[in-house]
Amino acid sequence: MEFLSVVHSDVGIKKSTNQDSVLIKEAITDYGKVLLTVICDGMGGLAKGEVASATLIRTFSDWFEKEFPFILYEERDTKEIDYNSLQRSWNNLIDDVNVKIARYGQSWHAAVGTTLVALLLVDSNYYIVNIGDSRVYIIDTEMRQMTKDQTFVQQQIDQGNITEEQAEHHPQRNVLLQCVGASAMIIPDFYMGTYEKNSIFMLCSDGFRHTITEDEFYKLMNPNILKTEKDMQNAAIYCTELNKQRKENDNISVILVRAC
Repeated sequence: MEFLSVVHSDVGIKKSTNQDSVLIKEAITDYGKVLLTVICDGMGGLAKGEVASATLIRTFSDWFEKEFPFILYEERDTKEIDYNSLQRSWNNLIDDVNVKIARYGQSWHAAVGTTLVALLLVDSNYYIVNIGDSRVYIIDTEMRQMTKDQTFVQQQIDQGNITEEQAEHHPQRNVLLQCVGASAMIIPDFYMGTYEKNSIFMLCSDGFRHTITEDEFYKLMNPNILKTEKDMQNAAIYCTELNKQRKENDNISVILVRAC
């Protein structure tokens, strides 16, 4: 597979610093091109959230260059990487960074944390790890959310206590069940599957999606619209500005990827 990819991040209308951090890494391998994209949202209201998100991003960047090649070529007879090895590797990475960020926070006498969502594309397979409420969507004939938020309101939805509509305006909608650096133990959610050529992936921090509906996103970002990186960049900027016009208060970040 070939990939088109763009990233856009904005401080937004309220905060003085952008606590989101983003990453796109691409490599040419025996499997063709492989792509890693990551978004980390440093916790709003927590001290030094931008340090937490940047620390996790740097660690994933190093992982892609130094450790991922060994996982990629572990199963030479297939084009599928060993999913168990990938999970172990990501779990170890997250555990190590969780300790580092926690210690950093202790040195400042403050809670410091970050969400994480990472998408790895190898041939026609995708691999996702998620902690918190940043998200991955896929857009083809429709738009589908691929990750489930690790939040209080999502837990209440799953238990049947509130509806999705009630969750959108719930006073605790931003309460996370865990995040890297501020949780004693991290249990990531992992997802894997296949995708088709011309699919579009959207990774975003929660600030990018609060005020825009999935129907609106699909009209602006479906594969018939986003054919070039310029189209993708324009859509990312347009949606960011639309969020700001609608008074979104958080930092706003998005990565768009089209498989070609």
